[in-house]
Amino acid sequence: MYLFTVLGNLLIIVAISSDSHLHTPMYFFLTNLSFVDICFTSTTVPKMLVNVQAQRKNISYIGCLIQVYFFIIFGGMDNFILTMMAYDRYVAICHPLYYMVIMNPRFCGILVLISWFIMFWVSLLHTLLMRQLTFCVGTEIPHFFCELAEILKLACSDTLINNIVLYVATALLGVLPLTGILFSYSKIVSSLMRISSAGGKYKAFSTCGSHLSVVSLFYGTSLGVYLSSALNHSSLQNSVASVMYILVTPMLNPFIYSLRNKDVKGALRRLLNLATSCLR
Repeated sequence: MYLFTVLGNLLIIVAISSDSHLHTPMYFFLTNLSFVDICFTSTTVPKMLVNVQAQRKNISYIGCLIQVYFFIIFGGMDNFILTMMAYDRYVAICHPLYYMVIMNPRFCGILVLISWFIMFWVSLLHTLLMRQLTFCVGTEIPHFFCELAEILKLACSDTLINNIVLYVATALLGVLPLTGILFSYSKIVSSLMRISSAGGKYKAFSTCGSHLSVVSLFYGTSLGVYLSSALNHSSLQNSVASVMYILVTPMLNPFIYSLRNKDVKGALRRLLNLATSCLR
């Protein structure tokens, strides 16, 4: 599954980068999403695989801090990029005449850079606050990776400030992007309702199908994890649920975009033909 995730997302990146027809804002964001998905999965899964192979379930304190730091960065970037993609579809459908003016390359690049900047500092704040905590000897994390919420429960010192920062960051960086996505699609649906022909509605909404599938998969699995952890304290069930959004969702993203998108399928076909001709 990990290999499929890495290779599938790499294939999407190479296909889009090599095809000039796909050098548009939507595919620029898709390239970034694929890159973030590779990094997001690579933050936790390789260490898990090493532990399974070596039959050792330990991680160093510094290693745990590093894992928390990068997990927060790439998890937050997933949120931001999915929100940017929703805004891109909103502009394309609701304001098509101004699309290239609004979604120009400079603006898209600035959106991504600002997102990286925000997540860098938010993640650093969480890590520095966690660094101030003390832990008892022989602390066991009931998870297959260092998840911040689980670690805070195991600290031997006061975690009030850490929890406040965690809740505020979750509200701002989780709820606000999801609200933005829902608002964008409410405007899209409202705009589509004003289109008279069924063919026009289908053509306009078909460009959102892949993104909607990815958003539903990402938020559905991640919300499912935190709801299940709140209602059910079984560490095994929480770990299994976490695998869904850490590994399964990034693995399925390339398939969703390649199977539902004619442009991506065409780029992949041309890339495959080019690779075949080079081998000959």
